[in-house]
Parts: sequence; C-alpha cells; structure tokens
Amino acid sequence: MAEKTVYLSLGSNVGDREVNLRAAIAALGDAGVGVTRVSSFFETEPVDFPEQAWFLNCAVEGDTDVPAMELLRALRGIELRMGSKKLVAKGPRLIDMDILLYGSETIDTPELQVPHPRMHLRRFVLVPLAEIAAEAVHPSLQRTVKQLLVETPDRSTVRQAG
Repeated sequence: MAEKTVYLSLGSNVGDREVNLRAAIAALGDAGVGVTRVSSFFETEPVDFPEQAWFLNCAVEGDTDVPAMELLRALRGIELRMGSKKLVAKGPRLIDMDILLYGSETIDTPELQVPHPRMHLRRFVLVPLAEIAAEAVHPSLQRTVKQLLVETPDRSTVRQAG
C-alpha cells in the first residue's frame, strides 16, 4: 500500500495534559505513523459536555502505509495502554485520538468515518489543524481547512497554550 498523509486530532483533559499529549505523539511511531508536523497545543473549552475541565488539544500530520481501520485500532490501543477510559460519551479523557483525514479517502463504516464527520463543526479541531495544514482539502466538502475554520458556526474558546 502506498503511503498516505494522515491528520489526527489529539486531546486530553485529565491529569498532566501536556505529558499525555506528548506521550501519545511519541507512541504514534509504534502505530506505523511517521510524524511530520505537530501543531501548537491549544487550551479548548469543552463543547458537547461542558461540565468538565478544559482540554489541551493539538493536531498531528504524519505519513503511514497502515490501512485506516488498522490505524484506528492502533490509536485505540495507545489510548488503552495510556489508561484512557471513556466512561461518559464526550466526557473527560486522559487521551483521545481521532483520525481527521486519511489521504484523500472517504471512509464510511460503523467503526470509522473519514473525514471525521464533525471536524468542520469544531474549532478545537480546526484551529490546530489550520496551523499545520491550512490548505489541506476536506474530500467530501471540497473546502480547505482554512475555509472550514472561517465558515464553522462553532464559537467556542480556543487559545494557544503558553
């Protein structure tokens, strides 16, 4: 299989969020992802379940020849090994890793939807992604990440961590 450029969203709001993100990024090599770029870390307001701590989020660009479903399983494995438990849907996470874009592919299975079905509605995804891939094109919407960020109805707070 030819190598694909993959874009991932990572988030944490439990424990030492920065340590969690850095550990997850470091583990991507074991999942078959050669990390090429990482965005800044951003403090982000919780969106779907507001009664929780703010998240630290980032976007990662990488190259992989791992099939998308296998990559999803590898990401879930990293989450489990790090101790992440999804006890409440959209709730607190030690680490959460999502595939946003996988080359120019569109995937729609019960386990995996790529492009991520809500990425265009989430500033906590789009702001970090725009920092490293503003011109990447959403294959279904045919809009760049930069365009999606301008057009998103989401007005939640996203600020660079410092």
